[in-house]
Amino acid sequence: MITIQNSRFRVAINEVGAELTHFVDQATGRDLIWNNDLWPKHAPVLFPAIGRSNEDSYLIDGQKFDMPQHGFVSGLTFAVAKQTDSAVTLSARADDDTKKMYPFDFELQVTFSLTADGLNLKFEVKNHDTQDLSFSLGSHPAFNVPFSDGEQFTDYQVALTPAPQDLTHFEIVKTPNPFRSGKSLPVKNEDGVIDLNYPMFDDGLIILNAPGLEHVTLRSKTSGKSITLDVKDFDYVTLWTKEGANAPFLCIEPFNGLPDVSGDLRELKTKEGNHHVAAGQTETMAYDIHVKD
Repeated sequence: MITIQNSRFRVAINEVGAELTHFVDQATGRDLIWNNDLWPKHAPVLFPAIGRSNEDSYLIDGQKFDMPQHGFVSGLTFAVAKQTDSAVTLSARADDDTKKMYPFDFELQVTFSLTADGLNLKFEVKNHDTQDLSFSLGSHPAFNVPFSDGEQFTDYQVALTPAPQDLTHFEIVKTPNPFRSGKSLPVKNEDGVIDLNYPMFDDGLIILNAPGLEHVTLRSKTSGKSITLDVKDFDYVTLWTKEGANAPFLCIEPFNGLPDVSGDLRELKTKEGNHHVAAGQTETMAYDIHVKD
């Protein structure tokens, strides 16, 4: 486990998966990140796939390649490329094992940098290959909710900025694994504000389709405490908590990429939502977490 800190925060990151595991406000001792066996993860990095692929695989020129749910980097041990007291860059590169699933010479660097009011996460996808790199990348942080004793999950809301005119999400069908149906459904909101409750997650994750979204704020209606993610580098944001568990956490997940539509086994280069990096090039995407007490 790697630790970075500044005058306000202390952060712990697991080298396996470059996973943010603790994000502690040192003044209050409050850990923002979920740690409980009810869902044994914290903030996994999703690459080079998001969600499940049909038949747990995809095609390259008609040839099938296996692909685990959310890709495979959550099981890779990242190396420390650079570290200071308040920042660290972790790196994972393709090897013989990853090329059995994803036959490309990629490198993924994840940088965690503490700021005065939170944390910046930067992702760099480097294409060391001689061909186009098609990929999805997502971040899956789970935040403890409620923030304060005496509050309930339903005391919280998610505010989207700028407020979308017609907010929709992608319908999820379980087969029993969650896939997109190919349809979109409206999201109940008031000027971009979504009141949280557990039944809204009965069908699973809520992938918001809100082009131009810049900020997502999780906030208490009683205390005013909040966590804001700056997400302008990402195409979609997903909300999720464990179905049927009344779990005291909410995942706010910036996505560049989408789960498959059920039954649509795709060529990698045509996967809906995928990003592409040309040979020898790098794509960088980042988001900030701002903490307000």
